[in-house]
Amino acid sequence: MVLCDPEGRPTGVSPKAEVHTRDTPVHRAFSCYVVDGAGDLLLTRRALSKVTWPGVWTNSVCGHLLPGESEEDAARRRLRQELGVEVAPDATFETVLPRFSYRATDASGTVENEFCPVLVLNLDQRPEVSPDPTEVMEWRWAPLSRTRGAVAAAPFAFSPWMVAQLEGWAVSP
Repeated sequence: MVLCDPEGRPTGVSPKAEVHTRDTPVHRAFSCYVVDGAGDLLLTRRALSKVTWPGVWTNSVCGHLLPGESEEDAARRRLRQELGVEVAPDATFETVLPRFSYRATDASGTVENEFCPVLVLNLDQRPEVSPDPTEVMEWRWAPLSRTRGAVAAAPFAFSPWMVAQLEGWAVSP
């Protein structure tokens, strides 16, 4: 994983197993929301086997950057690995929250401490989704307005990063 300062500038690398602890240093990540032509979001529910926030609903895909990797390249990689979604080479990602960061502690005590730009991938058609069951246990398409309402009514059912991202993401897709 790419360690960084609070501004997102790389400061080093470390194995993931050594980073996610009760004293997690700031590291580079990304979050991505896939939006179809009707404006619906692709939401995923984290597998129960996930170390942090198992079983909660969250954005389409998220993950950590590899050394030298851009957020867009990391999003393409994780969309393929987690959801079986191949993104066309000419597809463009919009960065809606370029400086998003958060720190949250899971019920297990594991801390997430990420500099995590938020991307939106707008697609005309819904892609075929074939999730890796070790990553994703369920997935749904949902209108942004209904998603915002569900998050406001039951934030505990969603990842803490998604709750904060939807608060900061003022522009609707």
